[in-house]
Amino acid sequence: MIHHTMIVSFDRPLPDVELDQYLADIERAMLDTGLVQSVVARRHVPLPGEETIPALIATAIVQVALDGTDALAKAFTTPALHEVIEHWQSRHPYKVAWANHEPLV
Repeated sequence: MIHHTMIVSFDRPLPDVELDQYLADIERAMLDTGLVQSVVARRHVPLPGEETIPALIATAIVQVALDGTDALAKAFTTPALHEVIEHWQSRHPYKVAWANHEPLV
């Protein structure tokens, strides 16, 4: 089992309805690959003053559980997932940092 955890940081704040749709679209696209065991997507919980920190501050976190690195690699080759990513990048640019790791619990 491997987890792929993404820290998603949009360049500008999104309206709540847009962020909710982004999270739903990413979850659906990952599940539709047929390669993931689970997907969890949540909003970042901001703290006062964090915008002054010179770091990538998350807008949302997405964690995907898969059987292993082969499944992870295959999941990211699916055209539907790329369509969702390109759709959102074109409307609301964002950066992503990620880590592939064993389950944390």
